[in-house]
Amino acid sequence: MTAFLDALRAQLGDAGLLAGGDLSAYEGDWRKRYAGKALGVARPASTEEVAAVMRLCHAHRVPVVPQGGNTGLVGGSTPDDSGSQLVLSLSRMKRVRGIDAANASLTAEAGCVLAEVQAAAAQAGMLFPLSLAAEGSCTLGGNLATNAGGTQVLRYGNARELCLGLEVVTATGEVWQGLSGLRKDNTGYDLRDLFIGSEGTLGIITAATMKLYPSPKERLTALAACASMDDAVRLLGLARERAGDALTGFEVMNRAALALVARELPQLAQPLPGAEWTALLELSDAESAEHAHAVFEGLLEAGVERGCVQDAAIAQNIQQAKAFWHLRESIPLAQAQAGLNIKHDISLPVSAISGFVAEMDAALAAYLPGIEVIDFGHLGDGNLHYNVQAPAGVPAAEFLAAHEAAINELVYDAVQQRGGSISAEHGIGRLKREELSRRKDPTALALMRSIKRALDPLDLLNPGRLV
Repeated sequence: MTAFLDALRAQLGDAGLLAGGDLSAYEGDWRKRYAGKALGVARPASTEEVAAVMRLCHAHRVPVVPQGGNTGLVGGSTPDDSGSQLVLSLSRMKRVRGIDAANASLTAEAGCVLAEVQAAAAQAGMLFPLSLAAEGSCTLGGNLATNAGGTQVLRYGNARELCLGLEVVTATGEVWQGLSGLRKDNTGYDLRDLFIGSEGTLGIITAATMKLYPSPKERLTALAACASMDDAVRLLGLARERAGDALTGFEVMNRAALALVARELPQLAQPLPGAEWTALLELSDAESAEHAHAVFEGLLEAGVERGCVQDAAIAQNIQQAKAFWHLRESIPLAQAQAGLNIKHDISLPVSAISGFVAEMDAALAAYLPGIEVIDFGHLGDGNLHYNVQAPAGVPAAEFLAAHEAAINELVYDAVQQRGGSISAEHGIGRLKREELSRRKDPTALALMRSIKRALDPLDLLNPGRLV
């Protein structure tokens, strides 16, 4: 591979290629479940350089693992241990190319950190609503490659709904210029939707045009204690009825999730006493702060009257609102500090969630007494992070080795029986590839594989992931 690396260095320069030395920052995943060995790390600074890399990889039959912020949770951007895969990092491609205020759109490169895209929109007096816990390090390209969701899907949709156009480099090094800002374009197959959510297996997203929204004049955040998941679902229905489109987010956290945060991150204040379930609600009103306050207060009072809210705390300022959200977003960090766990990023019809939670909690308690279920997520769009930790005193690695397969079977069977999905927003990657092949509709799988063969016949783009 010396000739290949020499040719790559000639194209990218010394700053654009890392080969030899310590590449560990690019070779392991955020969860520390996967670690591989890269042939090298290509760091192109432009779309033209990405295309040049792919032409060389195609000519030399070198497989490529695209990588954004490397914050994924399913091993989708980690090289294997063969030493033959080139990591292609988009980290140097981080320009916001432009904002079209009249069109309410922004065009940015794939390596832009999500928080920087949000800041660019805010500087223009607008809102880019995609928001998730890793926004300080995840990148726009990775968000699109995995069709990221986050905390505001309920109102604004996930990454797919926010995207107007893409620029993509193909497996053979061609560039598709699809950076349209159009909201209507009925001229054939929607190639944009094909690449979004494809996890780097069909092409390399290098830039995107994204929707922007008016910046809300007022955001209100509250925590509400609920006695059961049934009550949380009832509160969600009430919130939709009272607030309509002003309901931006509706999250839930079970008692064990907040107890884990208290144990691992005791410096974080918890405004409400422990409840079986705690809901986090956000209302945004672009027209009137007074109206937003009135809706929120009336909503929570009605929740108390109808018996689905036991207690509530409304953030009195921006700092308190951020603290409420920080509490929710710290659950994954608390889990990481506590050790390896079995993660489930599942999606269900909201109407099926209460039954699923009751059945699964009981089934897991019967399967292994003392097991701990850390359940939290985006109830508003039916997405739960139903995570399972070892009983006290049982080493996490031993727990995973002995029980992960059986627990996955229990959880995914129950999800499938209720018409749900085994991946709501994290993707498939390496972690769920075999599970997908067992559970996905056979016709859908055959179509996906046909598309992969058509666009990447040499299987150079992220091989061994997704399909």
